[in-house]
Amino acid sequence: MTTPSALTPRDAVAHLTPEHWERAGRLLIRKALAEFTHERLLTPEPLDGDGCFTVRSDDGSTEYRFSARKLSLDHWQVDADSITRHRDGAQLPLDALAFITELKSSLKLGEEILPVYLEEISSTLASTAYKLTRPPVSAGRLARSGAFQEIEAGMTEGHPCFVANNGRLGFDVAEYRAYAPEAGAPVRLIWVAAHRGHATFTTSADLRYDKLVLSELSAATLRRFSATMSEAGLDLDDYYLIPVHPWQWWNKLSVTFAAEIAHRHLVCLGHGDDEHLAQQSIRTFFNASDPRKHYVKTALSVLNMGFVRGLSAAYMKATPAINDWLAELVSGDEVLRDSGLAVLRECAAVGYHPAPYEAAAPKGSPYLKMLAALWRESPVPLLGPGERLATMASLLHVDSEGSSFASALIEQSGLDAATWLRRYLDTYLTPLLHCFYEYELVFMPHGENVILVLDENGVPKRAIFKDIAEEIAVMSEDTPLPPEVERIRADVPEEMKVLSLFTDVFDCFLRFLNGILADRGTLDEDTFWSTVAECVRDYQKSAPHRADRFERYDLFTESFALSCLNRLQLRNNQQMVDLQDPAGALQLVGTLENPLARYAA
Repeated sequence: MTTPSALTPRDAVAHLTPEHWERAGRLLIRKALAEFTHERLLTPEPLDGDGCFTVRSDDGSTEYRFSARKLSLDHWQVDADSITRHRDGAQLPLDALAFITELKSSLKLGEEILPVYLEEISSTLASTAYKLTRPPVSAGRLARSGAFQEIEAGMTEGHPCFVANNGRLGFDVAEYRAYAPEAGAPVRLIWVAAHRGHATFTTSADLRYDKLVLSELSAATLRRFSATMSEAGLDLDDYYLIPVHPWQWWNKLSVTFAAEIAHRHLVCLGHGDDEHLAQQSIRTFFNASDPRKHYVKTALSVLNMGFVRGLSAAYMKATPAINDWLAELVSGDEVLRDSGLAVLRECAAVGYHPAPYEAAAPKGSPYLKMLAALWRESPVPLLGPGERLATMASLLHVDSEGSSFASALIEQSGLDAATWLRRYLDTYLTPLLHCFYEYELVFMPHGENVILVLDENGVPKRAIFKDIAEEIAVMSEDTPLPPEVERIRADVPEEMKVLSLFTDVFDCFLRFLNGILADRGTLDEDTFWSTVAECVRDYQKSAPHRADRFERYDLFTESFALSCLNRLQLRNNQQMVDLQDPAGALQLVGTLENPLARYAA
């Protein structure tokens, strides 16, 4: 991509100062000490009885000392400012890249994986350094904000578990500033016409291609696109329109799909008129020009957090049908309706099938995921008077002064912390419990995949789930599915089914929320977990017909298996999980004590 003329080579790296790099490195080492210890890759030794610990390098010559508080679920709340590095009696500067190499054997990093992982760490550090240059926005201001995208752009951490969580390998520094969600730069998507003989387009039952296109593109834009085709002696009606991430056009399609362009199977029509904002998932865009229009999710052949973030044309074909099925289930279920749960349907999908690569590349290859897109409903039309939106990831946000977004919401609400937490759990956890126990239906309900609807006082009213087709699974043979939706049925060993709740909800989200609220004195641990237990018990009392499942998949069991996410990335940072067999790829290491066990009836 051509570097923006306003950005000089020196300007592009202005955020990479010694001060910002040191701070970024300190924050990353803090997270690495916490999460690698949580996953039993590191074993800190106590230095004294005052919460001080030490971790030694593989060769024993370098020592890291730090203060930490150990909380439920083996969660380590490490004080970033307490971390020091020592060798031969001298204190050394902190260096995040050196930290990884000094502990590469402990982290089980192989020779091929290590350099790529270091690049991902370096990119993550650079992203943090960039965020440190931005004018600080307090957690209190974000909590008072009614601007959905201000909150989205204000997130600084990324995925709470993964240490290398902002790799985005493939972006150059100018592209980072143009396309990273934290940059907040408006993006105009590029549109291509794909010949219908080489593409598939599917929609929800209540939508047609023409209706979608007319709702997303103005009449003037469609006339412009049609004229471009006519000038080339082509008819737009013989093609499907596909929105493309600008990076994907410049770096992949214009080169890798050169033959498709030369043969006029693909025709570039230029930029659309609407401005979009990248979301935390980097390849999904919110329409800033008209927020009521659909999100657009694009293929992006950038390596980020264990996967090249393409979109499979083959997978896209069934996407609307899967979303229709789930939306019908939610709307027809009394418990889910009463909880207020909504799903943002991925209501249209298009995928291009490049014949040469489909003949040559194995199933799942990144070459088969370079050109596809889907349209997802916007949450904005779902809002009532006084309601506002916030990504659930924001509940784990801590600003530069150490203030918590969740704590600010609680303070603003006028409720006590336990009551606010229960309101949140009723909107988020109760639907997950019901879907699991009633249908053996599971989601990937991490912070970026859930949007909270807040009232004017910052109290959660209901939840909106998104990113449906690639992230849900039905683990039961008994739950009926239409033939076109059968793809989501997963064969999961009986003893691993409940891990979908223990891992994805308890360990990968509530663990962090508990740590933040406890660390800031907002809510003590006992009250936090007793409130979670109360929510679970109340749901179970409401569904006595599922008593056998509550016993079989016991959320009050003494312990559960520890499923390690960083170990997946450290083992293979090109493709962490085989999406055809996600359960088979899990890294299970020991067990965690279940904080709900003490509240068993």
